[in-house]
Amino acid sequence: MPIRKKTNKNPPVMSHEFIIQNHADIVSCVAMVFLLGLMFEVSFRLTLYAYLVYSSHYLFNPFDVCSEGPDETAVNYFHHGIKDLATVFFYMLVAIIMHAIIQEYVLDKINKKKHFSKTKHSKFNESGQLSAFYLFSFGWGASILLSENFLSNPVNLWEGYPHTLMPFQMKFYFICQLGYWLHALPELYFQKTKKEDIPRQLVYIFLYLVHIAGAYILNLNRLGLVLLVLHYFIELLFHVSRLIYFSNENRQFGFTIWAVLFVLGRLLTLSLSVLTVGFGLATAENQGFDLAAGNFNIVFVRITVLAAICLSQVFMMWKFINFQLRRWREHSQVQTLKKKPAPAKSKSKKDKANGVNGVNSHAADSPRARKEKSS
Repeated sequence: MPIRKKTNKNPPVMSHEFIIQNHADIVSCVAMVFLLGLMFEVSFRLTLYAYLVYSSHYLFNPFDVCSEGPDETAVNYFHHGIKDLATVFFYMLVAIIMHAIIQEYVLDKINKKKHFSKTKHSKFNESGQLSAFYLFSFGWGASILLSENFLSNPVNLWEGYPHTLMPFQMKFYFICQLGYWLHALPELYFQKTKKEDIPRQLVYIFLYLVHIAGAYILNLNRLGLVLLVLHYFIELLFHVSRLIYFSNENRQFGFTIWAVLFVLGRLLTLSLSVLTVGFGLATAENQGFDLAAGNFNIVFVRITVLAAICLSQVFMMWKFINFQLRRWREHSQVQTLKKKPAPAKSKSKKDKANGVNGVNSHAADSPRARKEKSS
Protein backbone atom coordinates (compact mmCIF):
# COMPACT_ATOMS: atom_id res chain seq x y z
CA MET A 1 0.00 0.00 0.00
CA PRO A 2 1.49 3.40 -0.94
CA ILE A 3 2.18 5.99 1.74
CA ARG A 4 -0.75 8.33 2.13
CA LYS A 5 0.09 12.00 2.02
CA LYS A 6 -1.99 13.96 4.48
CA THR A 7 -3.21 17.32 3.24
CA ASN A 8 -5.11 20.10 4.92
CA LYS A 9 -7.67 20.22 2.12
CA ASN A 10 -10.80 18.16 2.63
CA PRO A 11 -11.73 16.15 -0.46
CA PRO A 12 -15.18 16.69 -2.01
CA VAL A 13 -17.97 14.60 -0.50
CA MET A 14 -18.51 11.23 -2.24
CA SER A 15 -15.32 11.66 -4.28
CA HIS A 16 -12.90 8.76 -4.58
CA GLU A 17 -10.48 10.29 -2.10
CA PHE A 18 -13.31 11.00 0.36
CA ILE A 19 -14.53 7.38 0.22
CA ILE A 20 -11.00 5.99 0.63
CA GLN A 21 -10.20 8.21 3.62
CA ASN A 22 -13.53 7.58 5.36
CA HIS A 23 -14.39 4.05 4.18
CA ALA A 24 -14.21 2.61 7.70
CA ASP A 25 -16.72 5.17 9.02
CA ILE A 26 -19.04 4.61 6.05
CA VAL A 27 -18.97 0.83 6.52
CA SER A 28 -19.56 1.27 10.26
CA CYS A 29 -22.71 3.25 9.51
CA VAL A 30 -23.95 0.48 7.22
CA ALA A 31 -23.29 -2.11 9.93
CA MET A 32 -25.17 0.05 12.45
CA VAL A 33 -28.29 -0.24 10.27
CA PHE A 34 -28.39 -3.97 11.01
CA LEU A 35 -27.83 -3.34 14.73
CA LEU A 36 -30.66 -0.82 14.85
CA GLY A 37 -32.87 -3.29 13.03
CA LEU A 38 -32.40 -5.69 15.93
CA MET A 39 -32.91 -3.09 18.67
CA PHE A 40 -35.86 -1.17 17.25
CA GLU A 41 -38.62 -2.29 14.95
CA VAL A 42 -38.23 0.57 12.50
CA SER A 43 -39.82 -1.54 9.86
CA PHE A 44 -40.64 -5.18 9.52
CA ARG A 45 -38.38 -5.59 6.51
CA LEU A 46 -35.40 -4.00 8.26
CA THR A 47 -35.84 -6.12 11.37
CA LEU A 48 -36.28 -9.29 9.36
CA TYR A 49 -33.17 -8.64 7.29
CA ALA A 50 -31.13 -7.83 10.40
CA TYR A 51 -32.29 -11.10 11.93
CA LEU A 52 -31.23 -12.97 8.80
CA VAL A 53 -27.79 -11.39 9.02
CA TYR A 54 -27.22 -12.31 12.66
CA SER A 55 -28.81 -15.75 12.67
CA SER A 56 -26.18 -17.98 11.10
CA HIS A 57 -28.18 -21.22 11.35
CA TYR A 58 -30.30 -21.50 8.22
CA LEU A 59 -31.58 -24.61 6.49
CA PHE A 60 -33.26 -25.46 3.26
CA ASN A 61 -36.01 -27.03 5.38
CA PRO A 62 -38.30 -25.15 7.82
CA PHE A 63 -36.34 -26.27 10.90
CA ASP A 64 -33.36 -24.18 11.98
CA VAL A 65 -31.75 -26.26 14.69
CA CYS A 66 -31.17 -29.96 15.21
CA SER A 67 -30.48 -31.14 18.75
CA GLU A 68 -28.77 -34.32 19.87
CA GLY A 69 -28.62 -35.81 23.35
CA PRO A 70 -30.84 -35.41 26.42
CA ASP A 71 -32.56 -32.11 27.02
CA GLU A 72 -30.10 -31.14 29.76
CA THR A 73 -27.04 -31.80 27.61
CA ALA A 74 -28.49 -31.20 24.15
CA VAL A 75 -26.02 -29.96 21.56
CA ASN A 76 -27.31 -27.81 18.73
CA TYR A 77 -26.08 -28.52 15.20
CA PHE A 78 -26.65 -26.31 12.18
CA HIS A 79 -27.05 -26.68 8.43
CA HIS A 80 -25.86 -24.31 5.74
CA GLY A 81 -28.31 -22.50 3.49
CA ILE A 82 -28.71 -19.80 0.88
CA LYS A 83 -29.52 -17.19 3.52
CA ASP A 84 -25.99 -17.52 4.88
CA LEU A 85 -25.06 -15.01 2.20
CA ALA A 86 -26.62 -12.26 4.32
CA THR A 87 -24.49 -13.29 7.30
CA VAL A 88 -21.36 -13.44 5.17
CA PHE A 89 -22.08 -9.90 3.91
CA PHE A 90 -22.38 -8.56 7.45
CA TYR A 91 -19.11 -10.11 8.60
CA MET A 92 -17.46 -8.78 5.46
CA LEU A 93 -18.34 -5.32 6.77
CA VAL A 94 -16.92 -6.27 10.18
CA ALA A 95 -13.68 -7.41 8.50
CA ILE A 96 -13.34 -4.04 6.71
CA ILE A 97 -13.74 -2.22 10.03
CA MET A 98 -11.20 -4.45 11.80
CA HIS A 99 -8.78 -4.01 8.89
CA ALA A 100 -8.96 -0.22 9.28
CA ILE A 101 -8.50 -0.41 13.07
CA ILE A 102 -5.36 -2.57 12.79
CA GLN A 103 -3.99 -0.34 10.05
CA GLU A 104 -4.54 2.95 11.86
CA TYR A 105 -3.74 2.06 15.47
CA VAL A 106 -0.95 -0.50 14.97
CA LEU A 107 0.69 -0.62 11.56
CA ASP A 108 0.69 3.11 10.75
CA LYS A 109 2.31 3.92 14.11
CA ILE A 110 5.08 1.36 13.51
CA ASN A 111 5.63 2.70 9.99
CA LYS A 112 6.15 6.21 11.34
CA LYS A 113 8.86 4.97 13.71
CA LYS A 114 10.67 2.74 11.21
CA HIS A 115 10.52 5.07 8.18
CA PHE A 116 10.23 2.24 5.66
CA SER A 117 10.63 2.77 1.95
CA LYS A 118 7.53 2.59 -0.27
CA THR A 119 8.21 -1.06 -1.17
CA LYS A 120 8.81 -2.13 2.41
CA HIS A 121 5.86 -0.03 3.56
CA SER A 122 3.48 -1.95 1.30
CA LYS A 123 4.88 -5.38 2.22
CA PHE A 124 4.92 -4.55 5.92
CA ASN A 125 1.24 -3.58 5.85
CA GLU A 126 0.34 -6.75 3.95
CA SER A 127 2.26 -9.02 6.33
CA GLY A 128 0.93 -7.18 9.38
CA GLN A 129 -2.70 -7.59 8.34
CA LEU A 130 -2.30 -11.23 7.29
CA SER A 131 -0.30 -12.14 10.41
CA ALA A 132 -3.15 -10.95 12.63
CA PHE A 133 -5.72 -12.84 10.56
CA TYR A 134 -3.70 -16.06 10.30
CA LEU A 135 -2.93 -16.06 14.02
CA PHE A 136 -6.59 -15.62 14.92
CA SER A 137 -7.82 -18.18 12.36
CA PHE A 138 -5.18 -20.76 13.28
CA GLY A 139 -5.91 -20.53 17.00
CA TRP A 140 -9.67 -20.64 16.48
CA GLY A 141 -9.51 -23.52 14.01
CA ALA A 142 -7.14 -25.55 16.19
CA SER A 143 -9.48 -25.16 19.17
CA ILE A 144 -12.39 -26.50 17.07
CA LEU A 145 -10.33 -29.49 15.94
CA LEU A 146 -9.42 -30.32 19.53
CA SER A 147 -12.94 -29.87 20.89
CA GLU A 148 -14.51 -32.00 18.15
CA ASN A 149 -11.75 -34.69 18.25
CA PHE A 150 -11.29 -34.63 14.47
CA LEU A 151 -7.56 -35.31 14.79
CA SER A 152 -7.84 -38.32 17.09
CA ASN A 153 -8.88 -40.58 14.21
CA PRO A 154 -8.47 -39.74 10.50
CA VAL A 155 -11.59 -41.80 9.76
CA ASN A 156 -13.63 -38.93 11.20
CA LEU A 157 -12.81 -36.89 8.09
CA TRP A 158 -15.06 -39.04 5.88
CA GLU A 159 -17.04 -41.29 8.20
CA GLY A 160 -20.73 -40.41 8.26
CA TYR A 161 -20.62 -38.28 5.11
CA PRO A 162 -22.50 -36.10 4.23
CA HIS A 163 -21.62 -33.91 7.21
CA THR A 164 -24.62 -31.63 6.85
CA LEU A 165 -24.79 -30.90 10.58
CA MET A 166 -22.13 -28.62 12.03
CA PRO A 167 -21.54 -27.30 15.53
CA PHE A 168 -22.05 -23.56 15.82
CA GLN A 169 -18.33 -22.80 16.12
CA MET A 170 -17.51 -24.60 12.86
CA LYS A 171 -20.33 -22.93 10.94
CA PHE A 172 -19.38 -19.53 12.30
CA TYR A 173 -15.73 -20.19 11.44
CA PHE A 174 -16.48 -20.82 7.76
CA ILE A 175 -18.77 -17.79 7.57
CA CYS A 176 -16.04 -15.55 9.01
CA GLN A 177 -13.50 -17.01 6.59
CA LEU A 178 -15.71 -16.22 3.61
CA GLY A 179 -16.43 -12.75 4.97
CA TYR A 180 -12.73 -11.99 5.41
CA TRP A 181 -11.65 -13.04 1.94
CA LEU A 182 -14.59 -11.21 0.36
CA HIS A 183 -13.55 -8.06 2.20
CA ALA A 184 -10.15 -8.30 0.51
CA LEU A 185 -11.78 -7.36 -2.81
CA PRO A 186 -12.97 -3.84 -1.85
CA GLU A 187 -9.73 -3.38 0.11
CA LEU A 188 -7.87 -3.37 -3.19
CA TYR A 189 -9.66 -0.09 -3.90
CA PHE A 190 -9.58 1.30 -0.36
CA GLN A 191 -5.83 0.70 0.02
CA LYS A 192 -4.96 2.06 -3.44
CA THR A 193 -3.24 -1.13 -4.49
CA LYS A 194 -0.83 -0.75 -7.39
CA LYS A 195 -2.07 -2.01 -10.74
CA GLU A 196 0.82 -4.45 -11.09
CA ASP A 197 -0.03 -6.02 -7.70
CA ILE A 198 -3.77 -6.44 -8.33
CA PRO A 199 -3.56 -9.61 -10.52
CA ARG A 200 -1.41 -11.40 -7.94
CA GLN A 201 -3.78 -10.56 -5.10
CA LEU A 202 -6.87 -11.44 -7.12
CA VAL A 203 -5.44 -14.90 -7.81
CA TYR A 204 -4.92 -15.87 -4.17
CA ILE A 205 -8.21 -14.27 -3.06
CA PHE A 206 -10.01 -16.31 -5.73
CA LEU A 207 -8.23 -19.51 -4.63
CA TYR A 208 -9.21 -18.97 -1.00
CA LEU A 209 -12.84 -18.26 -1.83
CA VAL A 210 -13.20 -21.24 -4.17
CA HIS A 211 -11.68 -23.75 -1.77
CA ILE A 212 -13.43 -22.49 1.38
CA ALA A 213 -16.83 -22.14 -0.32
CA GLY A 214 -16.39 -25.52 -2.00
CA ALA A 215 -15.68 -27.29 1.28
CA TYR A 216 -18.63 -25.51 2.93
CA ILE A 217 -21.18 -26.20 0.18
CA LEU A 218 -20.11 -29.77 -0.57
CA ASN A 219 -20.24 -30.67 3.15
CA LEU A 220 -16.51 -31.37 3.27
CA ASN A 221 -16.20 -29.02 6.22
CA ARG A 222 -14.10 -31.39 8.34
CA LEU A 223 -11.44 -31.85 5.67
CA GLY A 224 -11.58 -28.14 4.84
CA LEU A 225 -11.05 -27.17 8.47
CA VAL A 226 -7.99 -29.42 8.85
CA LEU A 227 -6.41 -28.14 5.64
CA LEU A 228 -7.11 -24.50 6.53
CA VAL A 229 -5.50 -24.83 9.96
CA LEU A 230 -2.43 -26.48 8.42
CA HIS A 231 -2.14 -23.87 5.68
CA TYR A 232 -2.71 -20.91 8.01
CA PHE A 233 0.05 -22.08 10.36
CA ILE A 234 2.59 -22.17 7.52
CA GLU A 235 1.50 -18.79 6.16
CA LEU A 236 1.62 -17.29 9.65
CA LEU A 237 5.25 -18.37 9.98
CA PHE A 238 6.14 -16.75 6.65
CA HIS A 239 4.57 -13.37 7.39
CA VAL A 240 5.95 -13.25 10.94
CA SER A 241 9.39 -14.04 9.50
CA ARG A 242 8.97 -11.19 7.02
CA LEU A 243 8.02 -8.77 9.79
CA ILE A 244 11.12 -9.81 11.74
CA TYR A 245 13.23 -9.38 8.59
CA PHE A 246 11.98 -5.82 8.15
CA SER A 247 13.10 -4.97 11.68
CA ASN A 248 16.52 -6.65 11.22
CA GLU A 249 17.64 -7.87 7.80
CA ASN A 250 20.15 -10.27 9.35
CA ARG A 251 17.38 -12.38 10.88
CA GLN A 252 16.42 -14.73 8.06
CA PHE A 253 16.31 -18.04 9.91
CA GLY A 254 12.51 -18.01 9.92
CA PHE A 255 12.44 -18.23 6.12
CA THR A 256 14.45 -21.47 6.24
CA ILE A 257 11.99 -23.08 8.63
CA TRP A 258 9.10 -21.82 6.53
CA ALA A 259 10.61 -23.29 3.34
CA VAL A 260 10.85 -26.75 4.90
CA LEU A 261 7.34 -26.62 6.38
CA PHE A 262 5.92 -25.27 3.12
CA VAL A 263 7.03 -28.35 1.18
CA LEU A 264 5.87 -30.70 3.96
CA GLY A 265 2.55 -28.86 4.11
CA ARG A 266 1.92 -29.38 0.41
CA LEU A 267 2.68 -33.11 0.72
CA LEU A 268 0.46 -33.46 3.78
CA THR A 269 -2.37 -31.56 2.07
CA LEU A 270 -2.25 -33.87 -0.94
CA SER A 271 -2.06 -36.96 1.27
CA LEU A 272 -5.06 -36.00 3.40
CA SER A 273 -7.09 -35.02 0.34
CA VAL A 274 -6.41 -38.26 -1.52
CA LEU A 275 -7.02 -40.29 1.64
CA THR A 276 -10.34 -38.57 2.38
CA VAL A 277 -11.79 -37.95 -1.08
CA GLY A 278 -10.04 -40.61 -3.14
CA PHE A 279 -10.28 -43.55 -0.74
CA GLY A 280 -12.56 -42.68 2.17
CA LEU A 281 -15.53 -41.31 0.24
CA ALA A 282 -15.02 -43.75 -2.63
CA THR A 283 -15.55 -46.71 -0.26
CA ALA A 284 -18.29 -45.08 1.81
CA GLU A 285 -21.71 -46.72 1.94
CA ASN A 286 -23.66 -43.55 1.17
CA GLN A 287 -22.98 -43.13 -2.57
CA GLY A 288 -24.96 -41.00 -5.01
CA PHE A 289 -26.10 -37.43 -5.67
CA ASP A 290 -28.88 -36.03 -3.50
CA LEU A 291 -29.10 -32.24 -3.33
CA ALA A 292 -31.82 -32.21 -0.64
CA ALA A 293 -29.79 -34.49 1.62
CA GLY A 294 -26.51 -32.69 0.84
CA ASN A 295 -24.88 -35.80 -0.59
CA PHE A 296 -22.39 -35.11 -3.40
CA ASN A 297 -20.52 -38.40 -3.20
CA ILE A 298 -20.24 -39.23 -6.91
CA VAL A 299 -17.21 -39.87 -9.10
CA PHE A 300 -17.43 -36.57 -11.01
CA VAL A 301 -17.50 -34.47 -7.82
CA ARG A 302 -14.68 -36.43 -6.22
CA ILE A 303 -12.47 -36.06 -9.29
CA THR A 304 -13.26 -32.35 -9.52
CA VAL A 305 -12.38 -31.78 -5.85
CA LEU A 306 -9.12 -33.68 -6.12
CA ALA A 307 -8.20 -31.90 -9.35
CA ALA A 308 -8.83 -28.48 -7.77
CA ILE A 309 -6.72 -29.32 -4.73
CA CYS A 310 -3.89 -30.84 -6.77
CA LEU A 311 -3.77 -27.93 -9.23
CA SER A 312 -3.68 -25.38 -6.41
CA GLN A 313 -0.83 -27.25 -4.68
CA VAL A 314 1.13 -27.51 -7.94
CA PHE A 315 0.60 -23.78 -8.56
CA MET A 316 1.84 -22.94 -5.06
CA MET A 317 4.91 -25.16 -5.46
CA TRP A 318 5.68 -23.53 -8.82
CA LYS A 319 5.53 -20.07 -7.24
CA PHE A 320 7.62 -21.31 -4.31
CA ILE A 321 10.36 -22.73 -6.58
CA ASN A 322 10.53 -19.50 -8.61
CA PHE A 323 10.79 -17.53 -5.38
CA GLN A 324 13.64 -19.68 -4.08
CA LEU A 325 15.50 -19.55 -7.41
CA ARG A 326 15.23 -15.77 -7.47
CA ARG A 327 16.62 -15.54 -3.95
CA TRP A 328 19.46 -17.91 -4.88
CA ARG A 329 20.41 -15.82 -7.91
CA GLU A 330 20.40 -12.61 -5.87
CA HIS A 331 22.55 -14.25 -3.21
CA SER A 332 25.02 -15.50 -5.87
CA GLN A 333 25.33 -12.03 -7.35
CA VAL A 334 26.10 -10.54 -3.95
CA GLN A 335 28.75 -13.19 -3.26
CA THR A 336 30.32 -12.59 -6.69
CA LEU A 337 30.65 -8.87 -6.02
CA LYS A 338 32.27 -9.57 -2.66
CA LYS A 339 34.86 -11.92 -4.18
CA LYS A 340 36.00 -9.48 -6.89
CA PRO A 341 39.62 -8.29 -6.24
CA ALA A 342 40.17 -4.68 -5.30
CA PRO A 343 41.79 -2.44 -7.99
CA ALA A 344 45.56 -2.02 -7.82
CA LYS A 345 46.74 1.25 -6.28
CA SER A 346 49.53 1.67 -8.81
CA LYS A 347 47.09 2.17 -11.68
CA SER A 348 46.26 5.66 -12.75
CA LYS A 349 42.88 7.27 -12.23
CA LYS A 350 42.29 7.20 -15.96
CA ASP A 351 42.70 3.41 -16.07
CA LYS A 352 40.29 2.98 -13.18
CA ALA A 353 37.68 5.11 -14.89
CA ASN A 354 37.99 3.07 -18.08
CA GLY A 355 37.22 -0.18 -16.29
CA VAL A 356 40.64 -1.69 -15.58
CA ASN A 357 41.07 -4.53 -13.03
CA GLY A 358 37.43 -5.50 -12.86
CA VAL A 359 36.03 -2.07 -12.01
CA ASN A 360 33.38 -1.20 -14.61
CA SER A 361 30.20 0.76 -15.01
CA HIS A 362 28.00 -2.25 -14.17
CA ALA A 363 29.60 -2.68 -10.75
CA ALA A 364 29.34 1.02 -10.08
CA ASP A 365 25.66 1.02 -10.90
CA SER A 366 24.83 -1.92 -8.65
CA PRO A 367 22.80 -1.22 -5.51
CA ARG A 368 25.52 -2.66 -3.29
CA ALA A 369 28.19 -0.42 -4.78
CA ARG A 370 26.08 2.67 -4.23
CA LYS A 371 25.45 1.63 -0.63
CA GLU A 372 29.15 1.24 0.11
CA LYS A 373 29.91 4.56 -1.51
CA SER A 374 27.29 6.40 0.51
CA SER A 375 28.56 4.92 3.75
